[in-house]
Amino acid sequence: MPLQIVRNDITHMQVDAIVNAANASLSDGGGGVDGCIHRAAGPELLAECKALGGCETGHAKLTKGYALPCRYVIHTVGPRWCGGAHGEREQLAACYRSSLALALEHGCASVAFPLIASGVYGFPKELALRTAIDAIGDFLLAHDMTVYLVIFDRKAYQIGSKLFADITAYIDDRYAAARADERGARQRRVEAYPVCGASVCMQADAAPAPRAVGVQHPGALKDALEQLDESFSEMLLRKIDERGMTDAQCYKKANIDRKLFSKIRSDKGYKPSKPTVIAFAIALELPLNELQDMLRKAGFALSHSNKFDIIVEFFVAHGNYNVFEINEALFAFDQSLIGA
Repeated sequence: MPLQIVRNDITHMQVDAIVNAANASLSDGGGGVDGCIHRAAGPELLAECKALGGCETGHAKLTKGYALPCRYVIHTVGPRWCGGAHGEREQLAACYRSSLALALEHGCASVAFPLIASGVYGFPKELALRTAIDAIGDFLLAHDMTVYLVIFDRKAYQIGSKLFADITAYIDDRYAAARADERGARQRRVEAYPVCGASVCMQADAAPAPRAVGVQHPGALKDALEQLDESFSEMLLRKIDERGMTDAQCYKKANIDRKLFSKIRSDKGYKPSKPTVIAFAIALELPLNELQDMLRKAGFALSHSNKFDIIVEFFVAHGNYNVFEINEALFAFDQSLIGA
């Protein structure tokens, strides 16, 4: 998928460029992410940085990667948080835009970002994350690139406490309902087949043997196969046309790679993964019943015994079709992300 949130050490990322949350002088290697990158890259990185003449807040400059597994390091200077009334969010968004522009200029196909300014610069983590997702998402709507937002550990990552609480309550309610349904089903089975001692009483009349339909009616299966329902690919392309979207608008909004979309378009019988189906349904802003229908076309369904499914349902039920915000929540609950 074009935008991925991952837990990792950014100095280990196998990408074309990593982004360094640097200080304005670019000349002392600093602490935090800045210090880690300099230590991993070796002294040559600091020597090149000193020759760059510093960097202004919201701007970015590029160096070689040296001992790092990336080709380039893009250095950007985030804003210090001063209460939020001094243009801090726009300055932070500019960091992402400037860095991505440099990556594009130098032919990078993949870039990894830390959560800029969320450490010693004091930018609120929730707002820093939202700003990063928005800026990167806007860029990816116009450009093809794989972008990673690298979170070092769970303490460095958080979604809004109210949203987290709302999703948790929604999950708990659906889990409880699913468990109640399961208990009810078990009780109905017990009533239908009462237990006699340690064994189940078998009904006297044996069930009839299954009919060998394929042997007795050789033409029936062929007739049934000739009446196949609309496939997932066919429904997807129909919905794109009905929404008046271009292919690119749809797969970019779905956080889906262009190559994968080409495979789906060219193969009427393509079998997607469940997260891919959901990503397209989200991009098309399908209501819950149509999302379920699209899932059925691919052989899937939503289940209230599955936390991933309940979180997706929560956002659709609340009319939020932002795939990046949904992925934030999925990441916070240790679930796989939607897209491909």
